[in-house]
Amino acid sequence: MYTTNQTKKLQAATISWLAEKDMVVNAGNIEELRDILRFHEYRYYVLNDNLIQDPEYDRLYKALEKYEEAYPASVTKNSPTQRVGAGLIKDFPKRQHLVPMLSLENSYNAEDLYDWDRKARELSGLDMIEYCAEPKFDGASISLIYEDDLLLTGTTRGDGEVGDDITPNIRQIRSVPLSAAFSSYGIQQIEVRGEVMLNKKNFEKYNAGLAEEGLPPLANPRNAAAGSLRIKDTREVAKRNLEAFLYHVSYITDSDHKDQTNDEPTTHSGMLEMLWQLGFKSPQKEMKVLKGIDAVIKHIEDYENLRDTLPYEIDGIVIKVNDLALQDRLGITSHHPRWAIAYKFKARQATSKLLDVEYQVGRTGAVTPVAKIQPVQVGGVTVGSISIHNEDYIREKDLRLGDQILIERSGDVIPQIVRSLPELRTGGEKIIKYPTHCPVCGDQLVKPEGEAVWRCVNINCEAQVVERIIHFVSKDAMDIRSFGEANVRKFYDLGLIKDIPSIYDLSGESLQQLEGFGAKSIENLLQAIEASKIQPLHRLIYALGIRYVGETTGKTLAQAVNNIFDLATFTDEQLKQIDDVGVKVARSIFEFFQNEDNTRMLAKLQAAGVVMERTKSAGFTEGGFSGQTFLFTGTLNKLKRSEAEDQVEKKGGKILSGVSSKLNYLIVGDDAGSKLEKAKKIPAIKILSEDDFLNMIGIAGDK
Repeated sequence: MYTTNQTKKLQAATISWLAEKDMVVNAGNIEELRDILRFHEYRYYVLNDNLIQDPEYDRLYKALEKYEEAYPASVTKNSPTQRVGAGLIKDFPKRQHLVPMLSLENSYNAEDLYDWDRKARELSGLDMIEYCAEPKFDGASISLIYEDDLLLTGTTRGDGEVGDDITPNIRQIRSVPLSAAFSSYGIQQIEVRGEVMLNKKNFEKYNAGLAEEGLPPLANPRNAAAGSLRIKDTREVAKRNLEAFLYHVSYITDSDHKDQTNDEPTTHSGMLEMLWQLGFKSPQKEMKVLKGIDAVIKHIEDYENLRDTLPYEIDGIVIKVNDLALQDRLGITSHHPRWAIAYKFKARQATSKLLDVEYQVGRTGAVTPVAKIQPVQVGGVTVGSISIHNEDYIREKDLRLGDQILIERSGDVIPQIVRSLPELRTGGEKIIKYPTHCPVCGDQLVKPEGEAVWRCVNINCEAQVVERIIHFVSKDAMDIRSFGEANVRKFYDLGLIKDIPSIYDLSGESLQQLEGFGAKSIENLLQAIEASKIQPLHRLIYALGIRYVGETTGKTLAQAVNNIFDLATFTDEQLKQIDDVGVKVARSIFEFFQNEDNTRMLAKLQAAGVVMERTKSAGFTEGGFSGQTFLFTGTLNKLKRSEAEDQVEKKGGKILSGVSSKLNYLIVGDDAGSKLEKAKKIPAIKILSEDDFLNMIGIAGDK
């Protein structure tokens, strides 16, 4: 969209504006300021390559906003301030598409494509046709109309003829330009179509937020995007980080303007290039122009292998005749265009039958329903069990025993039930009755205010006890090797252990009668149990299984005390003063240490010889990194993440759980995600490669 000279000019203008302590906006420079803001929106939301940081952008934006508030008559429809949501939308009016949004013919194998190509060649009289292949994005379809270079409307697909007018929500998507210079191509009105999406990273972030609130995650990014478009509070839509790929021009009205400087494209690939040049996020870089159907099929085979490495969900490849005049000659049927076809990748969805629901009790007492289904292959994996999260999820999906259900597995995501299929019910299905009492100990279940999960609050519930022991001995906790889940369950059932402290009562005599446990196995296990007694304090804190306390928080708490019993003296308010400890975490820690059963357990562990103090072996020694904070993201190739973190802590540094202004160093491995993008916006953070970090360690004398 921007030439090198334009980029240099706008960046220079940006620096000039930011250099002013008090930005003075007036009628003479307001358009320059708007151009600067549009430029940086494009760099950030379309190219993912920002040139300024968020605080700098905010300064420029607020200067414009302040001027427009003082002079309302100066506001233009395409001003960057006009994206901001005004609040609730009362209703979504219906709007007819200029051209019907037809479905594409689907194909699932090479034979289908050869047949489609044969028909296209016969109709056209050509021996070989040039095609344009592009990803089939798995999002929510939209249609945008621009008139006189301004965004006029944004509409959902609806029934193909009429959709919902969601223009206020479309304006919240930063990759959709509010204005575009279509007039430079001699275009007065244009209808552009595409897909609104949530990329994989933002989808994971969104689901993590739902989990924090105790809500069930969404099954896939498509559902998240489609649901976001129908939210009636535009301010909420703006928070969702939606993106839009625009990939088809369905209608054009030429203008009589004399300022046309470009020729209107004559190919589909040319249209994608035009959209890209005008500032849209089109698949200009993802598409490929190919001669003949054999080249298309080879491209599809190659692209399907890359599917899971892409930042977006796709479910196939769309093949279109590239020549627009030839598209018109081939025409359409009543259902689909003859000049395009969608090749669908191997199914990530399947139907099955819901046979039963079992209820599992976790170490924090959460009761999780698990659907038992007829085993079915989905995305190359046989699925027989699926978590259905909580009672609200069951009600929202209207799940019943005996239902036919649609399930989905996207990439490496855990399978989810997309929906039930009530239209296939026979009358024999049964409503799922959620238990009122713990399925293990029989105590009445409790649903804390503001949560979606029912819990067993009996701390001595056998299921919770076993799960807590499994967590305590796990690799990232006390790391008692040879003491995995199977042995925990076996020893518990045999009465050899009854709680966490009883682990340290195991003896050779009690183990030697067990089948499969020879002298060497017993020796290894007992040595691992003995070695766990001197684990660093942060491992012990994490091993206790306090709700919301992960490995990083365990390290933070260990740095805040000299002895684990010190935590029992902290009030809620004192706990909240510790870095990275919020309201929920503080309340959970406080309640854990006020529980007499827990303090008695700690006393037994201390009596068994488990170290309760923060010692040098815990890794928190003064050194070259004293007072410095670190965070690792992505995959490290030369060190394990835990080893790298230990190196930092041995030198007195501190590991943070997230990116903030308190972070000094972000060490970036392969496939770094949102943490890297966030860190780039905070100038004070130093971003290092793994090799840079190893050099730091070497300089400090450890390598």
